[in-house]
Amino acid sequence: MVSAKSNNSFLDKIQKAIREEDLDGWFFCNFRHRDPLSDEILRRPKTLTNSRFWFYFVPAAGEPLAVVHAIEADHLDNLPGKKQCYAGRDELQKYLSCLAGKTIAVHMSESITAVSFLDAGTYCALSGAGIKLVSADCLIQRFKGLLDKEEIASHERSAAVLYGIIETVWDFVRSSYGAGKTLYEGDLRDLMEDEFVRQNMERDHPPQAASGINCTNPHYDFTGKGKVIREGDIIQLDLWAKERLPGSIYADIAWAGVYGKKAESGAEKVFADLAEIREAVLDFLCGSFTERKKSGETLTGAKLDALCRSLLCKKGYGQAIKHRTGHGIDTEVHGSGVNIDSFEFPDTRCILEGSCFSLEPGIYLADYGFRTEINVYIQDGRPRVSGKGAEKQGRQFKLLTV
Repeated sequence: MVSAKSNNSFLDKIQKAIREEDLDGWFFCNFRHRDPLSDEILRRPKTLTNSRFWFYFVPAAGEPLAVVHAIEADHLDNLPGKKQCYAGRDELQKYLSCLAGKTIAVHMSESITAVSFLDAGTYCALSGAGIKLVSADCLIQRFKGLLDKEEIASHERSAAVLYGIIETVWDFVRSSYGAGKTLYEGDLRDLMEDEFVRQNMERDHPPQAASGINCTNPHYDFTGKGKVIREGDIIQLDLWAKERLPGSIYADIAWAGVYGKKAESGAEKVFADLAEIREAVLDFLCGSFTERKKSGETLTGAKLDALCRSLLCKKGYGQAIKHRTGHGIDTEVHGSGVNIDSFEFPDTRCILEGSCFSLEPGIYLADYGFRTEINVYIQDGRPRVSGKGAEKQGRQFKLLTV
């Protein structure tokens, strides 16, 4: 059971987010656990029988309303508020109609599919009850996707571990090259996985170790040992993990190198261009954030991504872009906060105090590709780059070599 104190804190946080977005309320519902966000935010265990719809409405102020089916009447009993039980459809519609005329956020979005779980039938039922429905994407960011001081500290600790693992992996690459040993992509992935275990970190999927033409696939994966890494191959590393503790926060970084003493000049130029564009996007974010805050003008994830894309296109890489510039980071590696995206899932949410996200522009050509990824969070009104507390620490400006 959740304590009364915990319940009050939970309700206060939800209602604060609702008021900040100037809405009448936030509406949660679930059937057969189809909406993992509703389960997570309201702390509904996945083992709970969910054979009938339950509904939970949190107003901007005042008492919440729980509407549950008569045969699963106790399912929301540990949440604050008034409870109504229904058995038939007409009875359900009667309870929902009490919300008529209100502007209420639900888990739907035309562009951010990661938060869109409301089915079309329930949308019609709620709309038919006279409720004006809007996306809860901004509420989800405020409730779940903004980091506090302790969470930022957790994120920084995760970042420090990942940067240390990069050093360990590249030392291994150098020693293998120097000894003339056959090196496989799987050797690098296994080493990163071993380091995660050794340093008590967890991840949702194995890290990426790609070489040569495999670097052209941003989500390259393999079974077994993978490809043999050859002289002159580009190597792309991408790793993400968090501490194995409740509530810990991910970090997510990507580095690139060449299996040789020097990369071909074309590859060096492409990576230099990519690093330059990453820094230009970061400079725009840092240089304008204070002024934008003073003027009240907002900076969205879509606008930052559009800038990055325009810079890539100006340098002739328009056809080599395969993905957005970045994603939100929190307890999940692809978190609930603002994504730096005007392209795949356009995100017009604002970059706010506590936002944490990746900046990871990529260029993918016919024979090789690069992605350089850093993490940024907003603390005390300004952007900060994650990684050992130093502004340039952990930022890659040229290709790694052996």
